[in-house]
Amino acid sequence: QVQLIESGGGLVQPGGSLRLSCAASGRTFSDYPVGWFRRGPGKERQFVAAITRAGHRFFYADSVKGRFAISRDNTKNMSYLQLNSLKPEDTAVYYCAAGTKITIPTMEALSRASEYDYWGQGTQVTVST
Repeated sequence: QVQLIESGGGLVQPGGSLRLSCAASGRTFSDYPVGWFRRGPGKERQFVAAITRAGHRFFYADSVKGRFAISRDNTKNMSYLQLNSLKPEDTAVYYCAAGTKITIPTMEALSRASEYDYWGQGTQVTVST
């Protein structure tokens, strides 16, 4: 079992930054990759970023590459998503997820929501003037 709690969302102006956090408990944190997804208003859930178990490899959606940065601290059971140069289209609820059944961390696997078996409740990010 894994419990995930996101925080750090809020209202920010275009061009601004936010840092989202994901606190994990339960199963050993370094046992699984972590993914971040988002669901914008009226949109499907969308892959944002993922990081492998030891934090050595990162994967990003094209829409956020160069603006967002994923990281993790296995000593603190935390994952982070740094959001920079935010745009109105980044407005969404952001979720972190644990992929305890992902054995081969490819982009194809890590970007697929169905590969993740534990999800947080989400944190709202609103980008607006």
